[in-house]
Amino acid sequence: MFGKELDFSSCFSDSIGKQFDGVKHRWKHKKERRLLGRTLRTRDRITWDLEESTVKTLVGSQSGNGIVKLDSTFKMPEPKIEHYNGMALNCEEAPLDVDIKNGGKVVVLNTKNLPLVGEVGLGADLVRLDGSAMCSPGFSCDSALQVTYIVRGSGRVQVVGVDGKRVLETRLKAGDLFIVPRFFVVSKIADPEGMDWFSIITTPNPIFTHLAGRTSVWKALSPEVLQAAFNVPADVEEKFTSKRKAEEIFFPPPN
Repeated sequence: MFGKELDFSSCFSDSIGKQFDGVKHRWKHKKERRLLGRTLRTRDRITWDLEESTVKTLVGSQSGNGIVKLDSTFKMPEPKIEHYNGMALNCEEAPLDVDIKNGGKVVVLNTKNLPLVGEVGLGADLVRLDGSAMCSPGFSCDSALQVTYIVRGSGRVQVVGVDGKRVLETRLKAGDLFIVPRFFVVSKIADPEGMDWFSIITTPNPIFTHLAGRTSVWKALSPEVLQAAFNVPADVEEKFTSKRKAEEIFFPPPN
């Protein structure tokens, strides 16, 4: 009925062979673990000048896992402020570097408030953009790039390259991440619920130049240079430079 007889002896032999191979494999690993344990015990006994029984307890009690779950009765020491001073900073409680009513707030992490960033060569900032407010177009003038993570809210972002071409224009929401290359200009507009983001910057003391507002680079250029650069008459240049003179880097929504 089956066309040919089944070779049970072959199946049985294969099964026994696989089981034997498994036993050999486990025995081999047990032997390796025993050898490693003896090596570690010998090394630790010599290194730490301990009795072998103590070393056996020390090595044998380890679970082998990188993460250890502590018993609820285990008490860890409370951290002391001198142990994390200069190594940690609560951005929510740190003094604000920029605070614009209905515009936004900024905390910059640099070597002044977090000396650790000087050691790793990175800076950061935490920005809270209020609802429907705009962050002035700007770029890092010290050739740093930015890795930005949207923490809360949503909005729009636009990134323009050094050749004047728009490389990114999209909507962002919490959980999104994007990168701004060196010397690329970036601007953001928050949705009505606002938008918060955290950026890692590849310099410990980031310096940004903005194209609008009180610190705009256009203010340092003479009217004639601007007229020639934009190829516009004097009246257009005057209208352009007369706007956004007093504001900081955040522009609140129009009333």
